[in-house]
Amino acid sequence: MAVEQKSIAWRRRAADVVNLALRDSDVAEAPSHFTESAREIYNGLLADQPDDAVCARSRRFLARQLRNAAGRSNDLPATVDELSLWMTSSTAQVGRQYQRYLADRHSGGPRHYFATRAHALHFLRAVAPTKLVDGAWLYGLVAQWRDQRFAELIRIYLEELGEGERASNHVVIYRKLLARYDCDQWSNLEESHFIQGAIQLSLAQHAREFLPEIIGFNLGYEQLPLHLLVSAYELNELGIDPYYFTLHTTIDNAATGHAARAVQAVTDAMPRLGDRKAFYRRVRNGYQLNAAGAGSTQIIAGFDLYREMKDILATKASVGAALHSDYCRIAGKTINEWLSVPDQLDGFIQALEHSGWIRRHESPENSRFWKLLEGDSAPMFGVFTAYERQVIHDWIAGDARSPVVRRARSCHEQDSDETLAWGADLPPRGDDFADDSRLLSERVAQCRNRSAAMDLLVPWLSPAHHHSEIGLQATRMFSQLFRS
Repeated sequence: MAVEQKSIAWRRRAADVVNLALRDSDVAEAPSHFTESAREIYNGLLADQPDDAVCARSRRFLARQLRNAAGRSNDLPATVDELSLWMTSSTAQVGRQYQRYLADRHSGGPRHYFATRAHALHFLRAVAPTKLVDGAWLYGLVAQWRDQRFAELIRIYLEELGEGERASNHVVIYRKLLARYDCDQWSNLEESHFIQGAIQLSLAQHAREFLPEIIGFNLGYEQLPLHLLVSAYELNELGIDPYYFTLHTTIDNAATGHAARAVQAVTDAMPRLGDRKAFYRRVRNGYQLNAAGAGSTQIIAGFDLYREMKDILATKASVGAALHSDYCRIAGKTINEWLSVPDQLDGFIQALEHSGWIRRHESPENSRFWKLLEGDSAPMFGVFTAYERQVIHDWIAGDARSPVVRRARSCHEQDSDETLAWGADLPPRGDDFADDSRLLSERVAQCRNRSAAMDLLVPWLSPAHHHSEIGLQATRMFSQLFRS
């Protein structure tokens, strides 16, 4: 009897989701005495337990983004019945564009996106705030696992999490990619780079209220974009592992992948008795959220190699302006004198060129300045990250950059000898992570039924936890129970 009552309660709660979703969300917000920072909301929502203030701010932030989205043009069809044809047509168009791109490249055309390796690494770093919450917008629906209308969306989320397998978890894959190329210092990116991630986390936080918007956002995010294909092709040319991007090319396919299932999810969630037009109108508006913030092509187009190098040197100067000896002078000034005034940085770079410390448009190995940075015995070894050295290297090389490309070796190939079975990848007994794992297993085993176990596991599938050891374990357990 208790189980039946709980089932009824869950059905009512699922119905409440639709009722809440059909409410008009464009009610004017009370003006805030501060501006919601996407960066702060992003970090706040990734806390173990976001506080009430962060949740309230994220609600206002999301409402504002939706109002902005409502004013943009929309390429979604006017009715739900046309979505499948729209998806097929869009995919075909992307395919034709990609074939034209390949034809141009095979005929000797230059790369369309990344002029240098540094440019490509900058892109990986700049999109990190978005990629590291991949799939987050769907987390808020996981608790509604009893409602079949959300089954496709939950399956998509579980696949984003790799069903709990570390080698397939999208966030784990991207974290490894950043670490591999020393690009994991990205917290100082501009505010615009955090908008997409903050939107996705806010949708998860307020899923009960913004169900149609989540479905619409998912519909747009899971469609295959041209930039994904081109990015993967050119990253591979530059010797950078493209696996994360090629993975999305296959998993988002329009036949059986996330793109097709995202369309099905719209149909599944449409109200049977409520206002279908109002619901779909909000789906269309949620779809528009994909255009908010700094997008991939915008980030790629906005890269300036000299400006990036100058920003790197400025950051180093802020901590090292007084740490150089005074025996070396460039154009009559000591290094400390040059670096102590930020406005002199352009002049300092020019002085390094004029004095021969930097020999532009030659191999960087011919520049004395480069020899200070590169190599275990270099005087400034460890001061610059591998990414920062690549930026400086490519700027010095200039027109002398080699056009020869090198194919990347996938990190999955490199890690082929790594044991990925759950039992084998647990830390040794007595390790804190192993203790957490055993505690979770014990608590799940103590649950009175499948429903209680799944409810217990839901919090560990959150964007803050799913890529951790205990999160991966919880995802494996939840996935097994969900599909049983």
